[in-house]
Amino acid sequence: MRKSLMAGNWKMHTTREDACRLAEEVMKHCPTFADREVLLAPPYTVIAAVAETVSGSDIIVSSQNVCWEEQGAFTGEISPVMVKDAGGSAAIIGHSERRQLFFETDTLINQRVKGALDFDLMALLCVGETLTERESGQMLNVLETQIRNGLAGVRAEQMARVVIAYEPVWAIGTGKTASKEQAQEAHAFIRELISKLFEKNVAEQMRILYGGSVKPTNVDELMAQPDIDGALVGGAALDAESFGRIINYQKN
Repeated sequence: MRKSLMAGNWKMHTTREDACRLAEEVMKHCPTFADREVLLAPPYTVIAAVAETVSGSDIIVSSQNVCWEEQGAFTGEISPVMVKDAGGSAAIIGHSERRQLFFETDTLINQRVKGALDFDLMALLCVGETLTERESGQMLNVLETQIRNGLAGVRAEQMARVVIAYEPVWAIGTGKTASKEQAQEAHAFIRELISKLFEKNVAEQMRILYGGSVKPTNVDELMAQPDIDGALVGGAALDAESFGRIINYQKN
C-alpha cells in the first residue's frame, strides 16, 4: 500500500513569525494514522525556522525549488546542501509557476531533479497541462513529454525518492478543480507511463499527487480515486484549519 502524502506549498507567503505559528497550528492537526505523511514547503528564508518548529514530529520539510550544484555562481538559487543544512529533506521541482512565470524548461527541471536525487532529497516533480492544451487534445502528450524529459537519466533505484504531482495549470489558484474522473484519468496515465519507462513495481510504489485548488470540500472524493496518493495544496495550506481537514481526509 502506498502511503499518502499531503503537501502544503506556502509559495511566497509568511515571515518567520507567521511561518512558525502556522507550522505549530498544522502540527495540532497532524494525524497519528500510519497511512499518510505531511509535508510543508515554506519559503527559503524560513525553512530552518519551520524545521526547528516541527522537529520531533514526522512532518517533512521541503524547499520550493532546488539547484543541481552543491555551490557556485548561481545567484538567487538554493543548493541541495543548503536545503539539508536548513533542515529540509525534499524539494518541489517544476511547479507550473516556475514553468509559466519563470520560463523553466524541461531540461532545466531535469537538472534540478537529478541534483536533488544526487544529494538524497525527495524530489516532487510537478507536471500539468494548460487549458488550451487540454481543450486541443494535447493533455496526454504534454504529460508524457514533461515526465520523459523530467526523469531523463534518473535510475530505477532512485525512483523511490521521486513523487510526481499532477497539477493542471488551469486549476491552480483559479478555484476550478479537475473532476475526480479527470484527475484519475491523468494519474492512471502517469502510472502506466512510469511502468513503461522503468518497471511495473516502480510504478506501483510511486506516489502521484493531485494539485489544483484542493480544498476541504473536494479532498475526500479526490483521495478516493485509486491512483491519487495525496495532494499538493497551495492556498488552503496557508490556513491551518483548512489544511488540517485536508490532511485528515475521510476515506470512502
